[in-house]
Amino acid sequence: MSLDLSIDDLEDLARGAAFLGTGGGGDPHIGRLVAGEAFARHGAPRILAPADLPDDALVCSIAGFGAPTVQVEKLIRGDEVMAALDRLEAHLGRRIDALLPAEIGGGNSLLPLAAGAMRGLPVIDGDGMGRAFPELQMNSFSLHGIRATPLVVIDEYHNSAVINAVTDKVAEDMTRALAIQMGLRVFIACFPMDGARMKAAVVPGTLSAALAVGRAIRQGRRGGDPVGSLVDCLRTLPPYGGGAILFDGKITDLERRTADGFASGLARVAALDGAGEAEVLFQNENLVARIGDRVLAIVPDLICIVDRDTGEPIPTQSLRYGQRIRIVAVPAPPQLRSDAALRVMGPVAFGLDHPYLPMRG
Repeated sequence: MSLDLSIDDLEDLARGAAFLGTGGGGDPHIGRLVAGEAFARHGAPRILAPADLPDDALVCSIAGFGAPTVQVEKLIRGDEVMAALDRLEAHLGRRIDALLPAEIGGGNSLLPLAAGAMRGLPVIDGDGMGRAFPELQMNSFSLHGIRATPLVVIDEYHNSAVINAVTDKVAEDMTRALAIQMGLRVFIACFPMDGARMKAAVVPGTLSAALAVGRAIRQGRRGGDPVGSLVDCLRTLPPYGGGAILFDGKITDLERRTADGFASGLARVAALDGAGEAEVLFQNENLVARIGDRVLAIVPDLICIVDRDTGEPIPTQSLRYGQRIRIVAVPAPPQLRSDAALRVMGPVAFGLDHPYLPMRG
């Protein structure tokens, strides 16, 4: 079943995608502006359920790539994504038939919608993660043997490269090195695949989920409890089926650095009732929430920080001292919980000492 989407839905969609992006996935405000401009000029693209795409159609993902702290200062020029698609098509010798978000995040959910509007291409209601992750190989496409390469990486000057690599981890390392040289604000066109392989690997329905989350927060504000409304929505929302408030407090300390192509750091949060302190470790996205040695939630489950009064998701680059926040956890989609998935996107992949303790809905 297709999703009807209009320019009026973009604010809710961006808000919900920012929440599901677990602190990363690009800036939602910038993503909404870019998509809104494209929708106003060209109309909204068709949004297709994965099953509605022919098996022999050619699909690819597009995304921003780099560090969130840089992306809010070095804005998109506007034609980079079109140029990346042109160069990928030239390399493949075939036109792209549909676009697919690489991840659900505030910017990287909206970018394919903008490109779909500008190019007249449908966009698939799904992605490769059901959230955002900091590295290219951390997705369900790679787990199904779909390679990220050939991959085009491009900057605002249209400097570009086509990357071919034997593994997606090698592709990540090569793309990250280029991104650092190109200013840590680049765009990629990647994961070319046919419709049949996409259907086997995609996390379906995540654009629909992001829209539902954004609407729930907005509607909850009218009733005075946006975070409660959000959690109620999550408990019945595929592919998640759960949500819980882990901690309620104020940010009292923040460590953040941009190094090795990532924005990494730690936020300390004091409980408003004075009963303890939590901390959230992040690398572009939030990785673990804990109180001392006790883990509240850990990757690949979603750890999301929202404003305690408005429910507005707060990306990692927007965390500030003194913010009153709530930490909300969401179970990861089933595709991310297998033993094979945990090896590449679980705690061990980030060098965390804690084992994966799956959250229950």
